[in-house]
Amino acid sequence: MIRRIAGLLALGLIPSAALAQRPDIIYPPGEQSSRNVKLVFHQPLVGSSDLRIEQDLSRPYVYQSHGRPAGFHILNIKDPSRAFIMYSWEIDNPELHTGGAGGGMIFKTKGRNYYIQSVQFRGTGPDNDLVAIVFDVTGLPDTTKVREVARIQNAEYRGGSHESFTYKHSDGRAIFMTTVGTPPKYGRFANMYDLDKLIAGDSKQGLIGPVPVPEDTRMTYNTFEGYHDMYAAYDPAAKQDKFYGAGWAGYFAYNITKPEEPRLIATITGVSGVDLAHTFMVDPTGRYAVTETETQYQPIRIFDLKPALDGTVKNISRPIGAWSPNWKNLVHQVEIRWPYVFAASYADGLHVFNMMDPTNPYTVGFWDTYDKPTLDSVVGNTAYPGANMVYVGSFGVDIRNADGLIVTSDMRTGTWGFRMDGFSGWNGRQWGVPNISSVQDWDNGPDGAPKVSKVS
Repeated sequence: MIRRIAGLLALGLIPSAALAQRPDIIYPPGEQSSRNVKLVFHQPLVGSSDLRIEQDLSRPYVYQSHGRPAGFHILNIKDPSRAFIMYSWEIDNPELHTGGAGGGMIFKTKGRNYYIQSVQFRGTGPDNDLVAIVFDVTGLPDTTKVREVARIQNAEYRGGSHESFTYKHSDGRAIFMTTVGTPPKYGRFANMYDLDKLIAGDSKQGLIGPVPVPEDTRMTYNTFEGYHDMYAAYDPAAKQDKFYGAGWAGYFAYNITKPEEPRLIATITGVSGVDLAHTFMVDPTGRYAVTETETQYQPIRIFDLKPALDGTVKNISRPIGAWSPNWKNLVHQVEIRWPYVFAASYADGLHVFNMMDPTNPYTVGFWDTYDKPTLDSVVGNTAYPGANMVYVGSFGVDIRNADGLIVTSDMRTGTWGFRMDGFSGWNGRQWGVPNISSVQDWDNGPDGAPKVSKVS
């Protein structure tokens, strides 16, 4: 993303206002965070991007992707005060590869635990058809048992996978969803793969098929199409599996109860200020959408999807609420544990806000992980001494539902773990909502879905 924005700046497609000038902020002792957020661990790592934490307390592992060289670390946090890197992997011959790693996801199937690392290799270097690599991590903490078990390749849309999501479908399948390709050969869709078939060596790599972008959607800046972040969740009220994709020009929701036949059910387009729709998640009821757009000065927007879900309208274009930790910057990724939203807020670090009233969200905690007062930047051929790009700092965030441990990655300062007073775990039913979040129940399937004994 940073390279793409830099390229657009160099081409004059984004105004120079996309560079944020921050004052030299040095926090006095004790003021780097709100009093209710406590530091648990900090592992300094440069180049950290997406991360995931295992949900089983008996598997105290955090998977931290890093971009260049493409790879990942596994952190052991059994004793959080002594968190350490227990295993590291990077692509062979990294100096020959153009590009790096994308996001990483975890999943479990047939009693075994896996980590899947997306990669993005471009140009004439090796592996530019490689999408993702699957590792069996069941044997941890014995790192000698970590092994590669499968690869996804796509020779038609080269450039790999930027973002992905793993989902336990109501029909019992473990599904990998991923973006397709990179400019100039972006796919106007996200691909879905059956992970059991992939691991078993299926000749089609377990490919289920695409979730398209609506046909009338135009490219943003004549460059961006397809999807960026994506999310999937079961809707117990509608008895449907749903896909939520941020498609640059807007946000699109599909019914994927039959993944082979996705059906469009709601769109969010024509929203003032949204030209790089980046992140799209919903609350456990599937009614309220929390969205991010990847340009400076843009807040998190909250939309009420009910009119579209009811069939009253086809498209939603006006938010009902908005939130920002700092109007001069922007947020990157979010995780919802209703009523809380945990935000990886780039230069503003980790923030938490309450969306119980979606028309009036408010901050409840923060910790600024990005401790650099200035950062000399070069965009294109132009130097900006002392300028702070807004695309620095806290990149990804995840929550362990069992005990409420919060983990976030900072591109400059590494991987962090926190606890927030009063948040010692999350189960939606304790709040009167479905127990649905990005966390998957790999053994039993989605909350509220009919039980299946065999995958068809």
